[in-house]
Amino acid sequence: MKTTRRTLLMGAAAAGLAAPFLRPGPARAAEFTMKLANNQPMTHPTNIRAAEAVKAIAEESGGRVDVQVFPSNQLGADTDVLGQLRSGGVEFFLLSPIILSTLVPNSSINGVGFAFHDYDMVWKAMDGELGAYERAEIEKAGLVVMEKIWDNGFRQTTSSVKPIVTPADFEGMKIRVPVSPLWTSMFTALGTAPTSINFAEVYSALQTGIVDGQENPLAIIATSKLAEVQKYCSLTNHMWDGFWMLANRRAWGGLPEDLQAIVAKHFNAAAVNQRADVQKLNETLRGELEAAGLAFNEVDPAPFEARLREAGFYAEWKGKYGDEAWAILEKAVGRTLA
Repeated sequence: MKTTRRTLLMGAAAAGLAAPFLRPGPARAAEFTMKLANNQPMTHPTNIRAAEAVKAIAEESGGRVDVQVFPSNQLGADTDVLGQLRSGGVEFFLLSPIILSTLVPNSSINGVGFAFHDYDMVWKAMDGELGAYERAEIEKAGLVVMEKIWDNGFRQTTSSVKPIVTPADFEGMKIRVPVSPLWTSMFTALGTAPTSINFAEVYSALQTGIVDGQENPLAIIATSKLAEVQKYCSLTNHMWDGFWMLANRRAWGGLPEDLQAIVAKHFNAAAVNQRADVQKLNETLRGELEAAGLAFNEVDPAPFEARLREAGFYAEWKGKYGDEAWAILEKAVGRTLA
């Protein structure tokens, strides 16, 4: 990727994640030492804002709370870390609701294919009724979830074999998808051969030809250097995805209420700042990725949505989510999907 002043600043800001965060004030052991895991590279805005948040938490708590950040799947693949979160081995975890759906099925409803057209629609929904619905479902499963969801972005399709222009271009394509029934179902309906692979293994799977392509937001395509092993990037915008800040219920309950308030305040503020970062980053990434060798093409979403409807995708998932959840989704996107 082309080196710019911004990427240098991002790298410098994230470099501190490789070492323990410094605590303000006199050196002493924190009363509460916690781990925050995620699957994002250190240079991604998620980890830059996470670093700022944990520093602010340490400062405002007077050093009582020390949250250490472990990026890039350092503590294991998403599905493994979800198990650690539930058992208490990890206290905080930033996870896509669509992957979380392996535990909380209806948490993935924001990821229904081609539902959202733009960010205005996304944030109105996720800061409103749809987000509240997902959080209630997550809480029922025994996890704590912060109020504001972080941005992963609209997902695009990359390939080593051909660009995706029409639904027919997906036919027979071997595509990597995250470990989630929704992704597998959607790409099966589009005619591909989806393969569920944890993100930590995606680069090598593309490099060795186990799969022809993958789908992710531009920020992840860039920071994970996927342009090195892909030729084409089709702006399918087929799904919006985010990260809920999840907490182990026992660990969260062990924090006094004043410390809970401090942690929640800074994690939620970081989420809002990270959203703006990702949107700004996406405005410049296309040019940088083109310079790195990716060939881009625009995509009309209407034929793809029609293909999913004809294949029964929307009807199937309306049945799985239930009428209440589906009504909230359709209200959020302002149209009937199934």
